Amino acid sequence: MIFNRNTYFLLFATLIMAATVGAQQKQRPNVILIITDDQGYGDLGVTGNPHVQTPVIDALAKESIRFNNFYVSPVCAPTRSSLMTGRYSLRTGMRDTYNGGAIMASNEVTIAEMLKQANYRTGAFGKWHLGDNYPFRPTDQGFDESVIHLSGGMGQVGDITTYFQGDRSYFDPVLWHNNQQQAYQGYCSDIFTDQAINFIDENKEKPFFCYLAFNAPHTPLQVPDSYYQKYKDIDPSSGFVGDDRPFSPMSEKDKEDARKVYAMVHNIDDNLGRLFQKLDELKLSDNTLVIFMTDNGPQQTRYVSGMRGLKGNVYNGGVRVPFFLKYPSLTKGNKDIETMTAHLDVLPTLSEICKVEMPKDRVIDGKSMVPLIKGKTVDWEDRSLFFYWSRRYPELYNNMALQKGGYKLVGKTDYNANIEGFELFHLRQDPYEQNNLISDKKELAMDLKKELDDIYKELVFSENLVNPPKIIVGNPHENPIILNRNDAGGERGIWNQEEVYGNWEVDIEEGYYDITYKFVKPIKANGRMVLEANTLVRQMVNKEDNTDVVQMKRVYFPKMTGELIPFYAVNNKNIFPFWMELKKLDQ
Repeated sequence: MIFNRNTYFLLFATLIMAATVGAQQKQRPNVILIITDDQGYGDLGVTGNPHVQTPVIDALAKESIRFNNFYVSPVCAPTRSSLMTGRYSLRTGMRDTYNGGAIMASNEVTIAEMLKQANYRTGAFGKWHLGDNYPFRPTDQGFDESVIHLSGGMGQVGDITTYFQGDRSYFDPVLWHNNQQQAYQGYCSDIFTDQAINFIDENKEKPFFCYLAFNAPHTPLQVPDSYYQKYKDIDPSSGFVGDDRPFSPMSEKDKEDARKVYAMVHNIDDNLGRLFQKLDELKLSDNTLVIFMTDNGPQQTRYVSGMRGLKGNVYNGGVRVPFFLKYPSLTKGNKDIETMTAHLDVLPTLSEICKVEMPKDRVIDGKSMVPLIKGKTVDWEDRSLFFYWSRRYPELYNNMALQKGGYKLVGKTDYNANIEGFELFHLRQDPYEQNNLISDKKELAMDLKKELDDIYKELVFSENLVNPPKIIVGNPHENPIILNRNDAGGERGIWNQEEVYGNWEVDIEEGYYDITYKFVKPIKANGRMVLEANTLVRQMVNKEDNTDVVQMKRVYFPKMTGELIPFYAVNNKNIFPFWMELKKLDQ
């Protein structure tokens, strides 16, 4: 063979092409994890709802591995901590959705931190709900880029930039871009999708992890009118002729709420259409792993595929959700998996697919779902899942359950109840949890109760629960710092009340601070602004009438750990601030 210039050029080009193809084959997949808020199992066309229009998500489901027996926690913050860590939420310090219990310990390792080992670029957009202050924010937990709202929802008391917008809190919001307030134009779900698309476009040349956590269709139920108009005339309780599954009666308010929810879900569907179109344009679809799921059952009564219970409940209507996984490079999809899986399994699954190590210094409660995708069910039959939900801390046997081997033991009873006070369901024969078998299968129920007791005893004494994380005040990573009502402890159920006892658990750096107190409503003059911090008490008389802001200048704190307890004492009332800001001074 005679080698000339053209021959060498052709050989060189062939080698370059082979190397490029090899690199592409070895490249780790991009990961897009989509989670919606309070969207129940029945709020999709593909799960049998004749009213809601979700063609994009329905198409995704048909191209995906469909995990049809997938479970989460009964409420949002615990679900998100388990999703991010592969661990039961109580291990992470998460015990509530507010009341100071929605802060995930900073020593937890998130999916983002795990993927950073392989130089993934990481972005979080939408709802975080795992802590609003340093060191608990997305950027403190492995995310390079974040655009989020605070606390459990826009318009809620913890989200100080949207709360006072009332029925416009989802529109033209002030959000937090990399921990700084920034104003945005438009509807929240559109904004979060725009930010996710921008992130993907900017990081298309390297592996990325995009966490797109819509706050819709969580309350307040706000949606662009163009979407509401599509649903304003439907009857959400109709259209299920011949369906023998249980269906709870819907009040007129339930029906109106469902119309708004379906409109919000329709908007999400359109946004995901834009996102997937961008992947196609960038030729990233084949090497991008896409997950779609929701965080718990619906808050309001509506179609939930016949399941019992709603959000907050350990019955299946509160904890069973859709889960679709699409990754063309691994599987062609369009496959149903009926094995019981859970939010705990996402981190281990991504660890195996993305070829990055999981944390080895802690218990990981989840299991990789890759064997199931490959048709291997060995070691899954004896798997159990623990569920609970009650405010503040778990209440023994009150809204608590253990699921194993197709059976589910449910406790809705007293801490000292005998086994007859429980419910036992065979989910394979009774997926709607209608037939209590406790009288016929007491021995099986006792075995499940023993395992439930063992798991409860282990989790309730978790280090991060016994010694909960503290907000760090005075750190240069967040100065000034704003402490909001979502993270306030004290009385149960602190929300937007004026007369309520509250505090914040903090670690304070030594120094002088300017402190600003913001109140829900204007306060009267000549009251005393009081701040208690362990043994230190600072107080001053407020001379300004009808103001909603009071300031204390140059307040000294030694380095300390404890509770900040502020209140405004006036006319025999102790009024708790809506939020307080502490700015550490240079001297």
